[in-house]
Amino acid sequence: MTQPLHAVRVRGFRSAHDVSFEPGPVTALVGEAGSGKSSLLLAVWTLLSEEAELVKTSDVTVGHRGPVRIEATLAGGSVVGVEASPEGRDTVGFGEAPSAVFFPASQRAERLVPAGAAPPQAVSAALETSGSGALALVAAVETWLGERLRGHVIMIEEPELFLRPHAQRRLYRLLLNLAEMGNQVIYSTHASTFLNVARLEDLVMVERDPGGETRVRRPSRLAEVETFRAVSEFDAERSELLLARAAVLVEGRTEKLVFPFLFRALGYDADAEGISIVECGGKPNIVVIAEVCNAVGLPYLVVHDRDAEPGRRPIASERAVNDAIEHVAGSQRTVELARDFEAVAQLHGHRHKPDRASHWFALATSPGDVPPELAEVVLRAVTLARGGE
Repeated sequence: MTQPLHAVRVRGFRSAHDVSFEPGPVTALVGEAGSGKSSLLLAVWTLLSEEAELVKTSDVTVGHRGPVRIEATLAGGSVVGVEASPEGRDTVGFGEAPSAVFFPASQRAERLVPAGAAPPQAVSAALETSGSGALALVAAVETWLGERLRGHVIMIEEPELFLRPHAQRRLYRLLLNLAEMGNQVIYSTHASTFLNVARLEDLVMVERDPGGETRVRRPSRLAEVETFRAVSEFDAERSELLLARAAVLVEGRTEKLVFPFLFRALGYDADAEGISIVECGGKPNIVVIAEVCNAVGLPYLVVHDRDAEPGRRPIASERAVNDAIEHVAGSQRTVELARDFEAVAQLHGHRHKPDRASHWFALATSPGDVPPELAEVVLRAVTLARGGE
C-alpha cells in the first residue's frame, strides 16, 4: 500500500513563500478567505498528480527566485517532489507518490467532477452518480467505505458547499471513517461542522502575515480531561470561535445578547470584525473554553462576574473559580465585573434578565450610553481582531 504523506513543504507557490506542515490522517486547513488554504491544497495536488495544471507565471510567489519547489516526505521515509517553473516541470526526489483525487469548490455545483483527468480506477466508479455534485460527494465517500478503499489522498476544497447541516455532519463522520480505513483526508473549510475540539490535532491554522505570505501553525492538543469537558460543552455555536479573529467569552445569555448592542453603540459591528461573543454556560465553563482558545492561538478576552461588592472579597467558592479563570486566561485577558454584569449595566431585579437587558441596550445609540467597563471590553476586542494587543 502506498504510504500517505508525512510532511509537506511548499516554496515559491502563490502566497506560500516557504511553508511546511505535517498532515495527519485528517487535516483541516482553517483560516480567513485569501489566507492561502486553497493554494496549499492545490500545491499538494500539483505534487501528487501528473494531470495538474503546469505552474503559470502568476502562480510564482512575488520576489521568489528559482523554480517553485513542492516536496513531501512519505510515512515510510521516501521523498517525492516537483520543481516547477512557468516554462515546464520536472519531477525530483524518490519514491512513488500516493494516489490522489482532488475536488475543488468550483466542481461542486452540478455534476461531481474531480480536478484534472479521471481519478484512480479505485475511486472513479463511485463518481458515476447523478444529482448535485455535493450530494454525489457524500454518495461517493459511502461507496469508497463499502469497497474498503485504502492508500489514497482525498483532497476537498470546502466540503460543506451546497449541503444542509445534517448532510455536513454525516459527510464529516464519513471522512473520519475513510481516514481510519487507511486513507488521508485533507480539506479546507469555513464551517464549524468540520472542526472538532476533541481533534484539535487535525487543525492547521492558515494565515497571512503582514507581508502577505502564508504562515501555518498547529494547535496544541488538550489534556484528556479537558478534551472530555470541551466535547461536552462545545456545540456548533461555540465551535464558531475556531473560525473567529477574536472572541469575547461571557458567562451567560444576558451578556451574549447585550454585547452586540454595545459594539453598535460604539460604532462597530462584531460580525464585521470577525469577533465571536461566546456564551459559556456559566462561569466554571469559561475555564475549558479559554483552554481551547489558548490551544488554537485565538486572541480573546474573558468577561465574568466577581460576585462580590467592590472592595470586598468573594466567598471561597467564588474566589476559587475566579482564580482558575485568571490562571488560564491571564490577568491581561480577564475583565472582572463587581459586583456582577447586572450591577455594571445597572439592571435591577432577577426576572427576565436577558429580555430586559437586550431591550434596554437596544436603545443605546452613542458611546455615552455604554458603561465604561464594558466599553473597554469592546475596544480591546476590536483591537485584538485587527491584529493588535
